[in-house]
Order: sequence, then structure tokens, then C-alpha cells
Amino acid sequence: MAINKVVNKSTKSHGAMRNVLEYVLRYEKNKDGYVEISGPYGGDTINYDEVYRTWLQEKQTWDKDSGRMYAHNIISFHKDENTTPEQVLEIGRTFAERYFSGFQYVIAVHQDKDHLHCHIVTNSVSYIDGHKLHQTKRDLDRQKEFTNDLCREQGLSIAEKGHHFDGSLIEEGEITAWSKDKYNLLINDSKKSYVADCAIAIMESVPGCESREEFISRMEEKGWSVRWEDSRKHIVFQNNNGDKVRDSNIEKTFAGMNVSKEALTNEFERQNENRISGSTVGSALGSCNPGTGSDNLEDFLGKLDSETESSRTVARDSGVERANRDAEQKRLAAERSERERAEREERERAVERRKRSSSREDR
Repeated sequence: MAINKVVNKSTKSHGAMRNVLEYVLRYEKNKDGYVEISGPYGGDTINYDEVYRTWLQEKQTWDKDSGRMYAHNIISFHKDENTTPEQVLEIGRTFAERYFSGFQYVIAVHQDKDHLHCHIVTNSVSYIDGHKLHQTKRDLDRQKEFTNDLCREQGLSIAEKGHHFDGSLIEEGEITAWSKDKYNLLINDSKKSYVADCAIAIMESVPGCESREEFISRMEEKGWSVRWEDSRKHIVFQNNNGDKVRDSNIEKTFAGMNVSKEALTNEFERQNENRISGSTVGSALGSCNPGTGSDNLEDFLGKLDSETESSRTVARDSGVERANRDAEQKRLAAERSERERAEREERERAVERRKRSSSREDR
């Protein structure tokens, strides 16, 4: 059984593209080397920083260095599915060749979980003609259907609505999730599952935040828009499904979790002070004890899977990195300007030669 998921995080910044490449290409995730790259690339080895610079240069070549930077697909297989890294890489390769031909992309098979999964990250600008990658809802549906076809060809099971992996029917009201901890959490508090998801996103986003703006950006990457206005008392979170959660609702549901404007602002300031002083004191948001009787939420938040846990600690661009990137962009811009100047002068010389040639013929 394979699930093809499109990660709709914030994809409109250089930092986001660099971070996702760094994450999917981590050695501890794919140390057996099930990694492939497609499209123009000059490196001898697949290095995330070189991939990032190559993709950035391609965008600048076509003057398309704005808007959406990349697309990110994850094809995951059930832990009980009898798959191999070779199969997963082949499925990822066939999928990418079908839907991202003409675009630079990297495929990396991760084996650090109890289920195999591959990440496919694609540059949003085609190296063939410079057009931007656009995908409609229908395109995504076709991609899922195609993934199912690939599984059938490999002799793997297909996800069927209303059925468990073993083919048994899902009883009415039953909730399924691959993560055992999250499964138990949702069973105990099914009516508030999106509230729990919001709480988890907050807990993942706050550590290391320097400001309200950075917090909002991190939440957006996790699929939650944040309405934080000075004129309003409460913060309102909304996911891609339109579910809304107020900060007060989070606090009522999970006793001890303070996510008010004042609490978050104080936390950002505290973390900045700790960063300056070199302290590594943990978050002051407070522990999460479900107010509805569930004993699993605190364990779940404390045992976030390594993939999610690593996501929140992905190195953010430092001032030096930003300066280097800005310098690189200026260098590329200067080279482009110089090429354009040389081409313009060559055109002018060509026109002048034609004029002189025409003048001689007239004489």
C-alpha cells in the first residue's frame, strides 16, 4: 500500500528550498545511497548545497526566481508491505519521469522509519524552456491513480477506501493512522483531532523562533495559517481544510499549554536572550496534559517521530549564509548583465558591418 502525498508547505523562499533539499539528502536518512538526481547538475556527488545552487542558477537563467520554488512529493509504503529500497526508488523514478520530465529533481529513499518512503523534490522551473510547474487538483488525483498502477505492477497492495491494510473493513467511527501514538491519541479524542494537530504544529514551530513573523512562517509550512492581529484578543489558526482553532481552545483542550499572544511573545524574547547568552534552556510553553482524559498526548508530543523532530531543527539560514547567497546572486546578476552588454555590442557591430557592406555595394 502506497500513499502519495504532496507536501503543501511554504515553498516561496530560497531558504525553504535549501532546507528541504538538506533534509531529504541527509546521510542518516539515506545512508545506503538510494538517491538519484535528474537534469543539469555539475557536482561529482549529490550534495544538497550544490543542488540548491544549481537550481537557483537555473531559475535566474530563465528570470523565474520568484513565486513557488519547488514541489515536494512523498510516496510512503505501509510498514507491513513487503517492499525493498530498490522497489521504492524504481517507483519514485518512474513517477518522476512521468510527471516531472524536463525539470530538475532529486529522489531519496528514506529508511530511518518503520516504513520505507521516498521524497521527490522538483525545481519549479523547467530547464528545457523555463516554464513554471503548475499542478491542479485533477493532476494530483491522476498522480495518486498512477502510483496505484505502479504498485499493481510491482505486486504491491493498493489503498482502498474503507479498508485496512489487511483488507478488513473499517468500522464506522474508527480512525486509522500509521503512527501508533497518533492512532491512540485520535481514538481517545477523535472529535478534536485537528485541534491536536494544531497543538503539535505549534509545539514543533515555537523552538528557536525569533519573532512572530518567523512563527507564522513555520506554521504555514506545516499547513496552518495564522491570524495574529494587534486589534484582536485571540490568535486564530486555520488549516488547509478550513478548520479553525483559537489559542484559547488549545489551552482549554491541553491543560498547561499556554499559547496566548503574550505567552508566545515572551517565549520568543526568552529564546532570543538564551541564544545571545548561549543557554539551551527548554521551551517555557509548559507541558501538555490533555484536559479530556487522554493519557497519550504528552507521550505523543514527547515521542515525535525522528522525521518531524528533525524538521524543526533544520538549520536556518544564518546571516553569513544570507550574505553569501546575496553575494552569489549579485555575481550571477553581474555576469548576466555583462553577457547582455556583450551581446548588445555584438549586435551593434553586426549592424554596423552590414551598413558598411551595403555602402560598398552601392558604390
